Amino acid sequence: MMDREQRPPSSPVCSLAEVEGHDVQQELEVARWRRAERERLRAERMALGVAARQDWATALMRHLSAGLPGWLGDPKGRVISGYWPIKGEADLRPWLTALHAAGALVVLPVVVQKASPLVFRRWHPGMTMERGDWNIPVPPASAEVLHPDLALAPLVGWDRANYRLGYGGGYFDRTLAASRPRPFVVGVGLQSAELPTVFPQWHDIPMSVIVTEAGTVGTGAQSI
Repeated sequence: MMDREQRPPSSPVCSLAEVEGHDVQQELEVARWRRAERERLRAERMALGVAARQDWATALMRHLSAGLPGWLGDPKGRVISGYWPIKGEADLRPWLTALHAAGALVVLPVVVQKASPLVFRRWHPGMTMERGDWNIPVPPASAEVLHPDLALAPLVGWDRANYRLGYGGGYFDRTLAASRPRPFVVGVGLQSAELPTVFPQWHDIPMSVIVTEAGTVGTGAQSI
């Protein structure tokens, strides 16, 4: 949990979507605060020991399986987007492998063009991968491109309104904004990464639900 004595920018900050025009100074203050929070939360996540990170991932997979029966009770034919873990993210590949074995079509996000929506290429365990953006392993260009029904989104930080603090590149929000239909998006992260607010901006899109090692949290926690 965020230290309640740690304050966001001194001037009142709100979503730029709720005001007419952009307050440039306010936008800069929010950007500085969010950058500092990303660095702090990522450092805390990287400081987790191996056992703690494994326990976190195990709890997430348990809650995902228990909390998404409407989506995953019969995953055959469902297109499920996961992610390849980097920078201390929870490794949920065993869960994706189990979904694949149950007949789900598992995809991973790929940056094909800078500052553009992601594409989702089909993945299966043992696939020969290639290096993508940030040197993240991704399915090869020959892999089938599919549109996900459900997508996992790793969280650096999050708030109870289901807004996500990511890495700052804007790829996930850009992808969701362009998606028709929009997938059901499950943010996954640490309970300790909760913030009173991430100060959502005009381009931020909330997750459908958020899951941490504590269970399903945030707005809509009882609706899945």
